[in-house]
Amino acid sequence: QVQLVESGGGLVQAGGSLRLSCAASGSSFSINTMGWYHQAPGKQRELVAVIPSGGSTSYADSVKGRFTISRDNAKNTVYLQRNSLKPEDTAVYYCNARIRRASSIFEYDYWGQGTQVTVSS
Repeated sequence: QVQLVESGGGLVQAGGSLRLSCAASGSSFSINTMGWYHQAPGKQRELVAVIPSGGSTSYADSVKGRFTISRDNAKNTVYLQRNSLKPEDTAVYYCNARIRRASSIFEYDYWGQGTQVTVSS
C-alpha cells in the first residue's frame, strides 16, 4: 500500500511564508508526476503546481512568482514553498502523485489527506 502524508499547514499572516511537504511511503513503487492542489470552501479542487519526474515545473497563474514546487526523489517527497501569501490562498492543500506499483504496468493517482492553510489579513 502506498500512502502520501502531508505536513506544514497552519495559520500565517498575509505576506508570510509556509512550506508544505508530502512524503510517499510504501514498498515497490515508482513515482512519475507529483503535484499540489488546493480547494477553497465552496469551490472545486484546483491545480496549484506540478513537477514531473524529469521535466520542467508548471504553476497556476495565481501563484506564479510566489510559490515554488520541488522534489527530492531519494526521499519520495515533494515540497511547496509558498511566499507572499494572500488571504485568497486560504484552502485545504492536497498532495498528488502518479504512481506505478511494481506489480502493475499502470499508473494511478494517489492523494494525501489534505492540510489546512489559513492566511489572515
